[in-house]
Amino acid sequence: MTMKLYGFWRSLATYRVRTALALKGVHTEDISINLLQGGQFSEEFKAVNPQSVVPALVIDDGPPLFQSMAILEYLEETYPQPALLPRDARGRARVRGLAQIAVADGHPIIAPRVRSYLETELHLDEAARNRWCAHWMGKALEAIEGHLANAPETGRFCHGDTPTMADICMASQVIGATNYFKCDTAGLPTVMRVFRACMAIDAFDRSQPLKQPDAPRNPAH
Repeated sequence: MTMKLYGFWRSLATYRVRTALALKGVHTEDISINLLQGGQFSEEFKAVNPQSVVPALVIDDGPPLFQSMAILEYLEETYPQPALLPRDARGRARVRGLAQIAVADGHPIIAPRVRSYLETELHLDEAARNRWCAHWMGKALEAIEGHLANAPETGRFCHGDTPTMADICMASQVIGATNYFKCDTAGLPTVMRVFRACMAIDAFDRSQPLKQPDAPRNPAH
């Protein structure tokens, strides 16, 4: 079986898939689509994903898989160990809910196509655009903190003492908030404690955007 992962170094959605693959020991051929130079709009990539977003995962030249959460669910079903979802239905619902705060609420409104619209159509300058991104990324992390703090299900990680999809998605949100938009994390003690536990794991650490081969030395927003 061969797998090709279409992504980009700074893509938080690609980070999520990259981390899950690393945790499960699945190797892929990585193909960089430069979002900052418009590579996602090429006809070649549109044939992979007509939405012109990353990541996309192609297995044995079959139909591409798209959207990071769908890919994570696929990996969980086809490579069940180590498990990234709890065994009980209520636990799985909690993990998916925490993941969706980052993936569905926080991340989409700071994606490149949104930032581009803010600049080109609403004429926000860079400082205003970055305040927008920092605000919404921070709000998502505050919501996750509210669910994690003092919850009996919270352990070393978001749910128990082994990493789950919730940790992968939360970590992507923290990386974007802190590395790209310099958000204040002082009010997020539980989130940051769990984040540090995640980054102590090699799969989380080596999947970081700035540790990818196509990452520049001095990234811009």
